[in-house]
Amino acid sequence: MGRSRTVEWEDAGATARAAMSMAGIDFLREIVAGRLPGPPIASLLGFALEEVEPGRAVFALEPGEEHYNPIGSVHGGVYATLLDSAAGCAVHSTLPQGMAYTSLDLSTRFLRPVTMDTGKIRAVGTVLSQGRRTALAEAGLYDAEDRLLGHATSTCMLFPVPS
Repeated sequence: MGRSRTVEWEDAGATARAAMSMAGIDFLREIVAGRLPGPPIASLLGFALEEVEPGRAVFALEPGEEHYNPIGSVHGGVYATLLDSAAGCAVHSTLPQGMAYTSLDLSTRFLRPVTMDTGKIRAVGTVLSQGRRTALAEAGLYDAEDRLLGHATSTCMLFPVPS
């Protein structure tokens, strides 16, 4: 039997413009509060930003069959997307208005399989160090019992937003 999923999202350009009009922590808090929509990728995969504080961001996902690879577990790209989002938003939470970031690299380790039976998973990102031009962040992916499912480190480039 075939399966389907309908995805809807808000205007990504409007959200991006809002991101440039305020400090990173304020922007992310607006998403958590529901006053700004999350990014389209979050709608597509079904994850959400649940917590944010300076230097820390937490995303959550309830794994479903739509996240599976051909061998019946959650695809590594889903792990990587959650870990990249958590690490990147942890960095974003530290930036003042007028500054932006982009991921330069992401090094991931997949430690345990995830299936629908795993239940809700959380990606927790934290900033390890930050300079004027780059920041180093890490993220861990955890199940409900706080077992580590995957881990990543990311280097982000920091830059002023062109006016």
